[in-house]
Amino acid sequence: MWWVVVEEQRGGGDARAWNVTKTKPAGGDREHADAVARSLAFSHEPIHPSKVTERKVLQVADGYLVIASGPTAKFHFRVTLGHRVVEP
Repeated sequence: MWWVVVEEQRGGGDARAWNVTKTKPAGGDREHADAVARSLAFSHEPIHPSKVTERKVLQVADGYLVIASGPTAKFHFRVTLGHRVVEP
């Protein structure tokens, strides 16, 4: 089973930390999971910035890195593909 995970920064200043903010099951096919991840890279409304004025979506090895610009700052979030492992 493939999953799509959105990770983004929460908090401000020195208290910023990466958090998983969304998980979504994406079926048994990697190609379908990638389509789900790509869609989220363009549609996910991140915590920061509160208003996205520009979005740069970069495909990386395991998903997408999104640079989201707002009126006063840039932030980024990751949309990652993962395959669930059920045995050690």
